[in-house]
Amino acid sequence: MECRHCASPLEKPGDYCLVCRERNTDAVVLEAGRERATMTMLAGDDDDDPTTATLDDPVLGETTITTTPEDGENEIVELRNFAGRIGDEIRRKRPEEVYAGGERDVIRAVREDIHFPCYRVDDAAPVEAVLERRGNRALDVVQTPPAEKIGGSHTTLIGGRTGMRAIHTVADHPHVKKVIPGPIDAGGKGSQSGLRAKVTRADDGGNVRMLLRDGSSVQENRVVTTARDREMGEMIRDDLNEVLTDAEFQ
Repeated sequence: MECRHCASPLEKPGDYCLVCRERNTDAVVLEAGRERATMTMLAGDDDDDPTTATLDDPVLGETTITTTPEDGENEIVELRNFAGRIGDEIRRKRPEEVYAGGERDVIRAVREDIHFPCYRVDDAAPVEAVLERRGNRALDVVQTPPAEKIGGSHTTLIGGRTGMRAIHTVADHPHVKKVIPGPIDAGGKGSQSGLRAKVTRADDGGNVRMLLRDGSSVQENRVVTTARDREMGEMIRDDLNEVLTDAEFQ
C-alpha cells in the first residue's frame, strides 16, 4: 500500500507515514479473541485536505495477531505479551480512535497498553457498526487531564480513594468535559458488594449522571459530555458503562 498523502510505500496497510508524517488510518476496529485478534484499519474522508480523495471503500486492510497459551505458562504474563503485540500494531497506525469488541480480559489489557481513545463496540458486524457510528457523529475530544475535569461545590466522594478512582475512570473519557460530584444520600439500601458505579440514561442535551453506591450511601454525579443530543449521549453512556465494567466497578 502507498501513503494516501505522498504515495510513499508503506510496510503494512494503514501505517503512519514516516516520510510525510501523515496518518493513513483514522480508526482501528479490534475484534479480540483470547487466542486470535483481528484489526481492521479504516480511513475517513478529509474534506479539509485537498490531497485526500473521497474513498469509496474506507477499509484499508486487516491484520491478524495470534497467541497460543501453553500449559503451565504464566497466563498473566502471556496475556500482557499478547496485548502488547496488539498495541504495537495499533501504534504503527497512530489512529484517532480504536473500537474494540470481544474478550473483556484482552480488551482491558490492550486499553492499558495503548494511549488512544478506545471505545467498546458490541455488534455481530463491528466494522459496519463503527462505520455507521462514525458517520452519525463527530464529537469533540477533550484533552484536559481527568483531575482537572472534576469540579463543583461538593468535594467529598463516597468510597474514598476507590470512589475517586471511579470518578477518574469516567473523567478520563475523551468525550467527557466535566464531572460534578453531588451531595451524598446516606439513606439508601445497604449493599455488601463494595463500591459500584453506573452511568444513567442521557438527557436531551447529551449529558449523563453517574451513580456511586457504597454500602447505604448513594451519590449522584453530573457528567457533562461533548454530545449534542440524547442519541449521542447514549453512545457515550454505553462507552462509560463498558469502561466501568472493565475497571470492575459493575
